[in-house]
Amino acid sequence: MPLILMIDDAAFTRRMLRKALTAEGYEVLEATNGQEGLEMAAIHKPDCILVDLLMPDIDGFGVLQAMRDRRSTIPVIVVSADIQVGVRQRCMELGAAGFLNKPPKQEELRQKITQALGYTQEMAQ
Repeated sequence: MPLILMIDDAAFTRRMLRKALTAEGYEVLEATNGQEGLEMAAIHKPDCILVDLLMPDIDGFGVLQAMRDRRSTIPVIVVSADIQVGVRQRCMELGAAGFLNKPPKQEELRQKITQALGYTQEMAQ
């Protein structure tokens, strides 16, 4: 069962995503900010990370940059209410495996994670 790490400061969003992810059969870890998320990623080595952009402490851009600096192969999907093209572009330049608008639809969430997990397996070969 793939392990998904959610990094979001909003408890409501974490509850909603947890429900959707567990319904798909994923094991879920939760972090309430970027620093906690980066620590959990280092310890638990999740198969995929879902990250919000706007958070106190280390934001989603900081998480993407840190994962890039670590040369991590864990795919990171940004889940944000920000729909600006420039924001999406910056996320992709920092190595995001995908971008979902909040609140993500179940099918879109499933597709992005499936794509990201496939991307990770290809990288490992």
